[in-house]
Order: sequence, then structure tokens, then C-alpha cells
Amino acid sequence: MPRFLALYMGTQNSEVQKAWDSLPEVEKAERGQRAMTEWGQWVERHSHVIVDMGAPLGKTLLASPEGISPTRNAIAAYVIVEASTHEEAAQMFRNHPHFTIFPGTGVEIMPCLPVPGA
Repeated sequence: MPRFLALYMGTQNSEVQKAWDSLPEVEKAERGQRAMTEWGQWVERHSHVIVDMGAPLGKTLLASPEGISPTRNAIAAYVIVEASTHEEAAQMFRNHPHFTIFPGTGVEIMPCLPVPGA
């Protein structure tokens, strides 16, 4: 079955992050707890197609012809799922708590393609 990489997106300077940051600490904690509960429910509903649960991601280093240097991107975490189609994979993330409760900006879903010549 085809595999899809889903990237949880969000940046510190997004409007949703700024709104989250302005919440009282008690409300952030309550929303965070609710989001983790709903995330767990999402995982349970999709456990049969989650290939790699993924993880939150830390700071980024860029390796390039110029050497290694710190860089930034909007990727907050990842997960790998299986689905029959790209659309089916994307549907799994409709109304995901990453952006309906947490201050994420969305989830990008892309197919994992075969390695050429492999």
C-alpha cells in the first residue's frame, strides 16, 4: 500500500501561534490536555495505517556545499501513514487537533515515492 509522509506545520510567528501565546497559562494547559486527548483518539482511529508514529522535531541544521549552518523551517513534527490514494491520506488529517486546538498551521501530506532504479 502506498505510504505518505505527513508534516505537521507551524511557526513561532504565525497568527495562530501569537493567539496561543496570548492565552492565560491555565487555558493553554487545558487546551493542550484536550488536544493531546484528541490526538490520542486520532492515533487510535488510524493505528492500522500508521507506519511510523513520527515525533516532534527540534532545531534544524542545513548541510550544504557551503558547510553546516543553522536554518529554520515550519516543520514541527511528522508521521508516516499508508493509504490507497493521496486524497485518502489527506482525509485522515481533516480537522486534526494539530491545527484545530494546537496552534499548528496545517498538515502537509506527500507520497513517499519509490527510489529510482531500486
